[in-house]
Amino acid sequence: MKYLKGAIVMMLLLYIVGCTHKKDTLVMVTESGFAPYEFYKNGEIVGVDIELAKKVASSLNKKLVIKDVAFDAITNELKSGKADFAAAGFSITEERKKEVDFTVEYAVSNQVVVVKKGSNIKIEELDGKKIAVQLGTVADSYAKKHYKKAKITSHKKYLTATEDVKSGKADLIIMDSLPAKKLVEKNKELTIIEGILFTDKYGMAVKKGNKELLNKINEVLKKEMREGNIEKYTLKYIGEN
Repeated sequence: MKYLKGAIVMMLLLYIVGCTHKKDTLVMVTESGFAPYEFYKNGEIVGVDIELAKKVASSLNKKLVIKDVAFDAITNELKSGKADFAAAGFSITEERKKEVDFTVEYAVSNQVVVVKKGSNIKIEELDGKKIAVQLGTVADSYAKKHYKKAKITSHKKYLTATEDVKSGKADLIIMDSLPAKKLVEKNKELTIIEGILFTDKYGMAVKKGNKELLNKINEVLKKEMREGNIEKYTLKYIGEN
């Protein structure tokens, strides 16, 4: 009985500590390979979304905790309560709206096509090609919906997608224009073909029904947009990756 009581006390202490930690922190889930929105610099995740997330945490008098996961795990992190909100260049789609609640859109991006230099691929001729995408992204779902004859490979990271294009295992990558520009700067044998495949809209996300946090994030995002800060962050971090 004495050991049972001791175990119960320990469980209660752990519960109290866990609640205190949760009360004082705000957990943001992201995927760090998406400059300029989130990427590693000197061992730390930085970027546009991180700047915005810090403003959200500050408005709530909480410490921001950043959780880096695979992109396709982000929704489950929110649904399971392991994270409070997501900021990851997260596209607002009807399918995702069934799983999570989105904030106002705070960024618009263009999806482009990256190929090896010398390729004669045209943007309107992608079906039947070997397409590389990042797993769980809007490019992933777009490619699978629109290119039924293509061989589509979904990668956890753009690094492996890049190597596939360079080695000829893939013909192209579909991705956001901003990280695509940084990608081709670092990989001189690659280039972005002319044209925009489609336009994408980004929002932050919370667990369904968490209206209190959603409203607070919206409040911060609208203020940052009014003051022109999101453009400033974008310009800053485009040059830092």
